[in-house]
Amino acid sequence: MEPESIVYGSIRDWPSADAEQCRLRRAVNRRALYSLPQGEGWPFLGREMFSCCMDQGVYQTQVIHFGASYRAVEYEWALWVNHFEALLNELYWTSAVVHLETELSGIHTFRWETESGSHSPHQSDLRMRCAWERDGGVLS
Repeated sequence: MEPESIVYGSIRDWPSADAEQCRLRRAVNRRALYSLPQGEGWPFLGREMFSCCMDQGVYQTQVIHFGASYRAVEYEWALWVNHFEALLNELYWTSAVVHLETELSGIHTFRWETESGSHSPHQSDLRMRCAWERDGGVLS
């Protein structure tokens, strides 16, 4: 059996007292998610792996959550990250976290933040940090 990798995480928008502004941001985020490829054959990110509450179930902060399993995605991780950052570039968000669980090299946690504390579509101030946890990995 081939090694399996599990990727999951969340993307958070920032709260706002302006209800109309929140609806606008959620609509933009929804369009960005719906523009992802759907069905078999998507290499890294697909519409099916993302879910979020649009209006109902949102107190102040919209949370987009996602998850998928891959065949050894860590070998193509730079490409996965490029696709994820391209999606982040289309969204309103304040923080994003991705957990990568691999059979061979343990658990990695990646966090994206912006210089300004909030990101609007097509803003280019992404910063990523990675923390590597050695739980469960096979030593080489």
